[in-house]
Amino acid sequence: MIRCTRTDSEDNDFQKLVEQLDAELRLLDGEEHAFLGQLNKTGALKHCIVAYENQVPVGCGALREYSAGVMEVKRMYVPEDHRGKRIASAILTALEVWAKELDYTKCVLETGNKQLAAMALYHKSGYHIIANFGKYQGLATSVCFEKTLAV
Repeated sequence: MIRCTRTDSEDNDFQKLVEQLDAELRLLDGEEHAFLGQLNKTGALKHCIVAYENQVPVGCGALREYSAGVMEVKRMYVPEDHRGKRIASAILTALEVWAKELDYTKCVLETGNKQLAAMALYHKSGYHIIANFGKYQGLATSVCFEKTLAV
């Protein structure tokens, strides 16, 4: 059974998962990673989720305020050996619930155009593609999504 736990970016399990995410993105992004990596600097995040399966950390995600009423989903990751178990869906749902509890009405996010499984997850979860926002404007390798949260 998957258990999603609320934490912050100081959490050791969250940090270890983010290190794995960054290593995977370095391979996926290739030469573009140095530039794209700086866009993913998250600083101190107050709203992070770590998913556990039998006490083992198996995924993470985070929220950061993007603008009034809007949270940005950041650092979504499930290690390859735990994919296909709906862990990412559980994390995304937990983040959306948390955002609603904090009175946010919308979530936005960015993913890479090579991350087909991530894009499929976001579509399946009710997100739709929008014009690239903020620091992702003009980046051909970025795909941005948005979802209005049900009241």
